[in-house]
Amino acid sequence: MPKITPFRSIRPTPGLAPRIAALPYDVYNRREALAEVAREPYSFLRIDRAETQFPGHVDTYDPRVYSRARELLDSLILEGTFVIEETPSYYIYELTMETPSHKARSQTGIVACSSIDDYLDGHIKKHENTREEKELDRIRHVDVTNAHTGPIFLIYRSQEEISRLVAAAKAQEPLYHFTSPDNITHRVWRVSDPGTLSRLEEAFGQIPCTYIADGHHRCASAVKVGLKRRQEHPGYTGREEFNRFLSVLFPDDQLTIMPYNRVARDLNGMGEEEFLGAVKKAGFSIEKKGTKRVSPGKKGTFGMYLSGCWYLLTAREGLRCAHPVKGLDVSILQDHLLEPVLGIKDPRTDNRIDFVGGIRGLGELERRAAEDMAIAFSMYPTSISELLGVADEGLLMPPKSTWFEPKLRSGLFIHRLS
Repeated sequence: MPKITPFRSIRPTPGLAPRIAALPYDVYNRREALAEVAREPYSFLRIDRAETQFPGHVDTYDPRVYSRARELLDSLILEGTFVIEETPSYYIYELTMETPSHKARSQTGIVACSSIDDYLDGHIKKHENTREEKELDRIRHVDVTNAHTGPIFLIYRSQEEISRLVAAAKAQEPLYHFTSPDNITHRVWRVSDPGTLSRLEEAFGQIPCTYIADGHHRCASAVKVGLKRRQEHPGYTGREEFNRFLSVLFPDDQLTIMPYNRVARDLNGMGEEEFLGAVKKAGFSIEKKGTKRVSPGKKGTFGMYLSGCWYLLTAREGLRCAHPVKGLDVSILQDHLLEPVLGIKDPRTDNRIDFVGGIRGLGELERRAAEDMAIAFSMYPTSISELLGVADEGLLMPPKSTWFEPKLRSGLFIHRLS
């Protein structure tokens, strides 16, 4: 059973929390991170992406970058911008998203520390592979700052007792309540009552496992730093903070996955008519839609945007199957169109393909196809049940299969390793 524990959070003072809270470090490229820090000097990106504090010629992964992140964090604690809780606590974290194209939707998670042993033993299940080179940056960041600054987004199967305890905590006055520039409303409650802490831990003890929704690389990095600290402290007891990592756990019935769309740089040397013929031969029916944007309404269908025209693709029955991975729409597109027709064999490494989160809308696909790509595909989103099913089978999804919104903020909760 996965074990969660309360922790002594380092957190911003309430008045500065709206300015400090930042989107995850990997949402931005370096140029965008610089622009965000220039817009909001208190943004936690100063620490999560400390290369923003150096001239452009300094490499993102220069050792000085990580040292600077540690200096900034320590100085903000010293000056009182961040405070350290005196007693271990859980936090209830509610995010409410409402945009012109999306009706209001809330999800409420529990901020807690999860166990690196649960990850190693498979009680925290993953659905994506990680790449070592992407882990190294966060390994260095966690190790040098001696802190987990960005929480791992975990899922648990909804449980009545946990829901009841969370609802009771939300009846109190929130610690934080603000709306971020992307129109996400954030509310946070602190839970420090010993009885409630105990009941939450007991309730999670009834859950067989949790699942990584977002943050596979951050999670793997946190675990590797924990193992490194164990080697450095051979007499460790298991109670040390480096045996745990920062997480926010959400019930599965409150979450929605958005599509993760694809754009490709060229048609693999084919003209348009030849390409369309190859798509039909690969097992897809094609319906021309003109300028009407195509957002797929069911599994097995795909929007395709080419030369200013939208098409609806439908995978024929022979391409569909009940296999947890091969039956995913992202797999059908990859296995039967992107690889055999466009020649994109490994979407993890091929620079002819890029991925566009569904929150950016179909207009972003049109823009990319007009500016730096040749063709775009809009996807029907992977479901929560599909994600859990893949993880339960011990299988892995193709890269960029899920896009979760709203994104958790970094800087609201920090967990020190020692």
